[in-house]
Amino acid sequence: MKKENKNIEFEDHVEGRNSVLELLDSGKDINKIYITKGEKHGSINKIIQKAKDKKVIIIEKDRRQMDKIAENTNYQGVIAIVPPYEYCDVEDILKVAKERNEIPFILILDGIEDPHNLGSIIRTAETAGVHGIIIPKRRSASVNSTVNKTSAGAVEYMKIARVTNISDTIEMIKKEGLWIIGTDINTNTCYDKQDYNMPIAIVIGNEGRGISNRVKNNCDFLVKIPMNGKITSLNASVSAGIIMYKVVEARRGKKL
Repeated sequence: MKKENKNIEFEDHVEGRNSVLELLDSGKDINKIYITKGEKHGSINKIIQKAKDKKVIIIEKDRRQMDKIAENTNYQGVIAIVPPYEYCDVEDILKVAKERNEIPFILILDGIEDPHNLGSIIRTAETAGVHGIIIPKRRSASVNSTVNKTSAGAVEYMKIARVTNISDTIEMIKKEGLWIIGTDINTNTCYDKQDYNMPIAIVIGNEGRGISNRVKNNCDFLVKIPMNGKITSLNASVSAGIIMYKVVEARRGKKL
């Protein structure tokens, strides 16, 4: 299997109390943590104590200075500065499944552009036991502070690979024995009629366009979530969550 080059994204903020707490618990490197002066109450005290235990530098700044540093308005008085986010290789994701002795379960996001959607999908994927997520380098949201915050820190526990070409990557993982299941409203098979007890990668398409035709043609199966109301589409993160937890239900208690 051809290796994907590791790619570093230069987004170095983690903002919000829960996200910073998850970051501290993950054991990953933290350059320093900024705290708003006068915010030493509630979970901020927990952050300060954990940071001191791990010998992470804590710097207090006034609110005006913090507002200038923050990338989001709702940073909750705490901003962690971290080394650039490092994506993994596709092989690293497959290795996770092997180490857990589990049937491979990968998520492929074909052009999710909203960082809030990406963060929500990562959060659900982590709770659902997904072994890793594959995203494209172009025309896609990347992992940044908004994604981290929306994921409630789940990016610290999820393997994410960033690839040049989704279709080529699909061909690569097919050679590793995975079956590709795409989501498409125009197919005839409902998501709850699909067999998920095999090595799989679920493909979720762009918020507006769905899965590209080239990626769709590379899928082994296509499934849809039935729509009974006047609105004919779901938010991408909701669709992903429904499919992921159908896989969880289908595989409950099953190992390799």
